[in-house]
Amino acid sequence: MLNGITAKRVTTPRLTAQVLSVEGRDGDPVVFVHGNVSSSLFWQRQMLDLPAGYRPLAVDLRGFGGSDPLPVDATRGLRDFTDDVLSLDLGPAHYVGWSMGGGVIMQLLRDHPELVRTLTLVNPVSPYGFGGTTDADGTLISPDGAGAGAGGANPDFVARLADGDRGADPTSPRTIMHTFYVHPPCTLADEDEFVESMLTTRTGEGNYPGDTVPSDVWPGAAPGQRGVLNTMAPNHFRIDDLHTITRKPPILWLRGANDQIVSDTSMFDLAHLGQLGAVPGWPGAETHPPQPMVTQTRAALDRYAAAGGAYEEIVFPDTGHSPHIERPAEFAAALHKGLTRG
Repeated sequence: MLNGITAKRVTTPRLTAQVLSVEGRDGDPVVFVHGNVSSSLFWQRQMLDLPAGYRPLAVDLRGFGGSDPLPVDATRGLRDFTDDVLSLDLGPAHYVGWSMGGGVIMQLLRDHPELVRTLTLVNPVSPYGFGGTTDADGTLISPDGAGAGAGGANPDFVARLADGDRGADPTSPRTIMHTFYVHPPCTLADEDEFVESMLTTRTGEGNYPGDTVPSDVWPGAAPGQRGVLNTMAPNHFRIDDLHTITRKPPILWLRGANDQIVSDTSMFDLAHLGQLGAVPGWPGAETHPPQPMVTQTRAALDRYAAAGGAYEEIVFPDTGHSPHIERPAEFAAALHKGLTRG
């Protein structure tokens, strides 16, 4: 842990969560929410870089970092995570969410707009989840969510997480981070700590990746009712009405131009992999096109703006899924400017 960062376990009516903070800091809360297969440790430098007047906090979601490894009810979408964050009872705050964490805070905004001063989305999961949808409106490929959820996880990667693999084999957490979390080549000063963060991910059907059920629709599996990846399946998680909320705080959308995870051609989308020939039996683009994740997010935010809200999109060139660790100074400047709008 970096100098100046402290970790504390906070017990709420829902769970005991580990929360990072910065020593001696007070002011408006800025709550950082991490993505999948990571923890609050990915936010440390951004927490330290926040200017005076803000109180930086980063929470470990259930099943990650130092928080309780409670099972996740995927039928609620991302609301188990959202409600855990809200149980910290921080009052109105600025929220910053990366990847899956972006979905968590979008859900928080949808359900409790009065508690959000500003929303910063960092390479966020689409408002229509991850996998199993087509077009800008997030049309379901199949009602059961086939093509999304836990069935898309690489079993070898899951096993390496469970075994605490710190090596550099092709499916190790370290290699996945270097290949997909960032845009190669990228040197990370905190690399070993990030690997340790990834390895805190609890594995199993109740956590990562979750359970699956058979499907008659390609690729033959649909998301079950438990676990992390199923929370983002489009039959469980769908925010297609964000523009309808009455109070609309400003939204900042920060993303890397070379993201391979959340992308219109995601290397983790089974439909795109099928199109590339990496997953057999792909039925074709007429019924199973790659999910246009970035296009879907932009369409949702355009509706938000047309209904009286405001958002700004900033794209970092030569940057992958994690601009906050790839371009920390530029990211911090953009974030700080966004916070002043709320």
